[in-house]
Amino acid sequence: MALRPDLAVIADSVAPGSRVLDVGCGDGALMAELRSRKQVDARGIEIDGADVTRALARGLSVIQGDADTDLADYPHASFDYVILSQTLQTTRRPDIVIDHLLRIGTRAFVSFPNFAQWRIRLALMFGGRMPVTKQLPDRWYDTPNIHHVTIDDFRSLIAERGIRIERQWFLRGEKRISETVANLTAEHAVFLLSR
Repeated sequence: MALRPDLAVIADSVAPGSRVLDVGCGDGALMAELRSRKQVDARGIEIDGADVTRALARGLSVIQGDADTDLADYPHASFDYVILSQTLQTTRRPDIVIDHLLRIGTRAFVSFPNFAQWRIRLALMFGGRMPVTKQLPDRWYDTPNIHHVTIDDFRSLIAERGIRIERQWFLRGEKRISETVANLTAEHAVFLLSR
């Protein structure tokens, strides 16, 4: 099964043999890919018990935990990369979570849905309601998303915290989007961060 487009970007960018922590790892698809393709030492943390069970069934090292509370327990500089894919918008304090990612790892990958994408803007402007789309399939009252982050919002937060953006990718499906129109046209963003 092919990886989700943001996970494929991350998998292509992780150095072989790295130590990786995947926060919000889901069923472990990315970890399994990194283990087989890049021989990484991959660990995961996931809040959903059913996903933890699926990841463990793949032979992956995954624990059940919460990014908002459990990252504080990890020692400084214990991983080469910490990955937070499609999870930032579900955390209570994304700013603190990002600080933990870069304390725990030398670099951090963060990917998220771009809530400023033009289809979302149009749905709000003309429909007057929170949109339900392929990238945001839940209704406003049952969505796990509690922060509606845009690419420009994320860049602003990173700049305020003195964090360096090493690389950035903007995606519409599997297609890469130019940085100049990313906030308007990209459905998802992926950032590689460091201090």
